[in-house]
Amino acid sequence: MAKTYNEVNTQVINLIGKGTVITGDIKSEGDIRIDGELNGNISSNGRVVVGDTGKVTGEIVCKNCEVAGHVKGKMKIEQLITLKSTSTVQGEITTDKLSIEPGSVFTGNCMMGNQVIHEKLKTTEK
Repeated sequence: MAKTYNEVNTQVINLIGKGTVITGDIKSEGDIRIDGELNGNISSNGRVVVGDTGKVTGEIVCKNCEVAGHVKGKMKIEQLITLKSTSTVQGEITTDKLSIEPGSVFTGNCMMGNQVIHEKLKTTEK
């Protein structure tokens, strides 16, 4: 069956490469990988990956997230956030599940649980 132009391919991975600096907000239906620098907010219906050279200053709202680089700001993750051993996160995390590898640095607050995240996402959508 052929795709129509209105269908969104959520298998697409958007990449912000090392050495790239973006100032502004990003909204995507698909996955996003950041190996560069973003000064702004990210909203994705997919997965957000901040690579070891990646740096995000702003809010991240997505389904799943993996951080190996630096994040400063609020994070609202619907399902699972993984903080790799090379990650540094400063801010507030709201998620259903949290995984932190030894060596990771996390400074801030974390609220966990399925009920908490759904209430937070509802207030964000308004």
